[in-house]
Amino acid sequence: MSRKCGMRNAECGIKSVMRLLAIALFICLYSVSAFSQDHAGHQQDQGKSEKKQETAPTVTLSSDKMQLIGVRTAVAAYRSLDKQIRTVGKVEVDETRLAFVNTKVSGWVKKLYVNFTGDRVEKGQPLLSLYSPDLVTAQEEYLLALRSVSTVTGGLPEVLSSQQSLVESAKRRLLLWDISAQQIEELEKSGKRQTDMTIEAPLSGIVLEKMVLDGAYVTSGMNLYKIADLSRVWIIADVYEYEVPLVKVGQQVQVTLPYSTNETLHAEVSYINPVLDPMTRTVKVRVAVKNPGLLLKPDMFTNVEIRVASGSRLVIPKEAVIDSGARQIVYVETKPGVYEMRTVLLGVRGEQDVEVVKGIRKGERVVTSGNFLIDSESQLRSGGGN
Repeated sequence: MSRKCGMRNAECGIKSVMRLLAIALFICLYSVSAFSQDHAGHQQDQGKSEKKQETAPTVTLSSDKMQLIGVRTAVAAYRSLDKQIRTVGKVEVDETRLAFVNTKVSGWVKKLYVNFTGDRVEKGQPLLSLYSPDLVTAQEEYLLALRSVSTVTGGLPEVLSSQQSLVESAKRRLLLWDISAQQIEELEKSGKRQTDMTIEAPLSGIVLEKMVLDGAYVTSGMNLYKIADLSRVWIIADVYEYEVPLVKVGQQVQVTLPYSTNETLHAEVSYINPVLDPMTRTVKVRVAVKNPGLLLKPDMFTNVEIRVASGSRLVIPKEAVIDSGARQIVYVETKPGVYEMRTVLLGVRGEQDVEVVKGIRKGERVVTSGNFLIDSESQLRSGGGN
């Protein structure tokens, strides 16, 4: 009896295990089926979403509505893109037209012919007269050498050559002391030494500094005057680092004064500094400009406009671009009354136009007026925003 009960219990246990295995298998099959259906549905939704994204939004307007919102279009075309870089410049003296006046001999100033700063002088004009004992001695040596040559007659060639060498040496010494050839010629004709040495202006210009007084003792190498030719000056303009690649030597520049917009001077970019100023993040650009009537004065500030003309580029008017910050969009007229939204990649910006790198083809018409209303219509129809 007990043996039969044991066998019944074993059979019951096996049946229970079989039921549990069947239930587990059913659950697994149901889960796999549900996952497959869900995954297939997800793939179908994703495909629909991608297909929806690939289709560019379009807006269709009636002729009355187009006239009401004032739709205007322009053709995307290849042309030169003009741009102007506006900045501020500071007038400086042209360093190639700047000179110091000094003497190579020491002595006393006997008379000043130019006695104040700001005076205008011409090249070769006397600036001051100087008495120098060394110069007087050099003149006497030269005259003595000339007399010795004139008295040697019928002597040995070696003696005559030696005397002539002394004359050349004495004359060279006077020339090295900035005694002009004309002054030496006058000395030869008169046969009398000059006690005064005249210092002349090396160039025409304005006396910026006068460092000598009447009766003062000056030494060799001492600067007496600082003269600048202001008929042409430099303007140093600051150009931001993102605009530096657009600036080239030889580009046309317009210079105007803040207090006089009627005066416009034309110049060219003559030099671009290779070093960036780390404080202002700008590069110094030098503009050489003619200065008629000395209108531009050193340390004066001016307005500078550098004209930048690029090569042929695909451009559209600036008004055609709707810039949301994250992206730039343009509405293209595919056919009358039908407008397609395009996301574009922009390049160089000019005064009126902007370069399109990607998104627009040559010959396509873009909306330049009324595009914001068309964009609003597109958002209302799609039920979303940009």
